[in-house]
Amino acid sequence: MEIRRVVVIGAGQMGGGIAQVVAASGREVALLDSQAGATDRALDAMRRSLGRLAEKGGPPADDVVQRVRAVDRLQDADGADLVIEAVAEDAAVKEEVFRQADEVLAPHAILASNTSSIPIASLAAATRRPERVIGMHFFNPVPVLKLVEVIRATATSDETAAAIVSLARDLGKVPVEARDVAGFVSNRILMPFINEAVHALAEGIADAEGIDTVAKLGFGHPLGPLALADLIGLDTCVAIMDVLHEGLDDPRFEPAALLREHVAAGRFGRKSGEGFFSY
Repeated sequence: MEIRRVVVIGAGQMGGGIAQVVAASGREVALLDSQAGATDRALDAMRRSLGRLAEKGGPPADDVVQRVRAVDRLQDADGADLVIEAVAEDAAVKEEVFRQADEVLAPHAILASNTSSIPIASLAAATRRPERVIGMHFFNPVPVLKLVEVIRATATSDETAAAIVSLARDLGKVPVEARDVAGFVSNRILMPFINEAVHALAEGIADAEGIDTVAKLGFGHPLGPLALADLIGLDTCVAIMDVLHEGLDDPRFEPAALLREHVAAGRFGRKSGEGFFSY
């Protein structure tokens, strides 16, 4: 199956980045977000990102951005071959997006989710095309990081999986196929790491800078776990861990109390200007 026209639902940091890399591959992209001004902000961020990449030999920003158009309704992109959902990490919200996409898009269209933890089977159950539902989990920042987790639910067809693996490679990414289990591979490993760093901070073992320095200099990580949590969004980290905790019934995935405290206080990390560090 050839994928030429793509709809990205959700124009936040992840959705905007996904729209950018898809457009940079020469495909047409429709970008949709229900929040006023979100698509304009995403396009501005895209121009800045592409400008930096152009300095390193990437395509001119205008050539890429002109292939992205903001739409107000999913019906305005009903000719799409693929929808990539990148809304909040909330199962109910995502299921509603999948129901609407299933109703509007042509029968051949693939419905993919950028979820970082929610089982794909639950999203497929909201549609009448479970064989065309799949997980396509990108990593932040999308234009830079090469990994894409491809998650097949039980009903996902071989044709759908092959099309998404092929697309990921065409976008310059490295696809890794994972089973449809809460958290998949990446967050099954990453979230306990972040959580233990938060526990260490709460117990006063070291300050935030010290904990992250250990990870960077001792483990060779480019970013420490607390700074990474701030980049992901502390609210998103809690949402992912709640899915893991419920889905796997394992106390290791219960979010640290300090992490919940930050979220309750509106300290979400980079996007709010304050998390474990100030921005």
